Amino acid sequence: MITFPNIKINLGLSITEKRPDGYHNLETVFYPVALEDALEIRTSAEAEKKITLHQYGMAITSNPEDNLVVKAYSLLDNEFHLPPVEVHLYKHIPSGAGLGGGSSDAAFMLKLLNDHFQLELSEEQLEVYAATLGADCAFFIKNKPTYAEGIGNIFSPVELSLSGYPIIIVKPNVFVSTREAFSNIHPHRPEYPVREIIRRPVQEWKDTLINDFEASVFPQYPVIGEIKEEIYRRGAIYASMSGSGSSVFGLFAPEITLPEVDWGTDVFCFKGKL
Repeated sequence: MITFPNIKINLGLSITEKRPDGYHNLETVFYPVALEDALEIRTSAEAEKKITLHQYGMAITSNPEDNLVVKAYSLLDNEFHLPPVEVHLYKHIPSGAGLGGGSSDAAFMLKLLNDHFQLELSEEQLEVYAATLGADCAFFIKNKPTYAEGIGNIFSPVELSLSGYPIIIVKPNVFVSTREAFSNIHPHRPEYPVREIIRRPVQEWKDTLINDFEASVFPQYPVIGEIKEEIYRRGAIYASMSGSGSSVFGLFAPEITLPEVDWGTDVFCFKGKL
């Protein structure tokens, strides 16, 4: 069986307070986008290992044992004693981009195993499993526009459709660690709550739908801020860094043809429609 894990972008991201446990509460909207990896599993009855992972496409720096796809299998194997599997993962989603590529792979692996082995787990049960793998993993189970709060793990559905809006996603050859992204964050309640702003027309988002991480990340990595400025110069009606970076996306009016821009050989660029 094969499936195609997709990314998410963050529409606004407010860091509202630091928690006693050291984590931060936030508010954001996760929105799914059709930039995808490919994930295939095959039952491998004669395999020496429970799971064999083959990785292709974009370079992956982590060891296979640390891959969230492997961890997703182990999570369900511990309870359901699954047969050995052979997994093929083709990476098209860049890592360290704030797009949730690894989390998506893990969530889609859970769904794939559930279908392939007829485990009959509900979406709600799959969300519980996914949440143990990462705060945003559970989003990709239902994979619909979602308002997230807490540490990014408390979900509410939102009525939002950006269908038809052209999108550009640009990621420079820069990795932003979570520690760096949080280094200059000052938690606060936003003047314009994310949940209210997304009800307004997209054309009104530019100065009100803010990603708080930009204030911390842009001074450390000016190229990311420069990309956002260039996307606006090219006609975007809204642009923002996604998550804690380092990718930047731009939304364009539905009637617009996406501009041709030479971002250079070290820059990943995706163009599509929402």
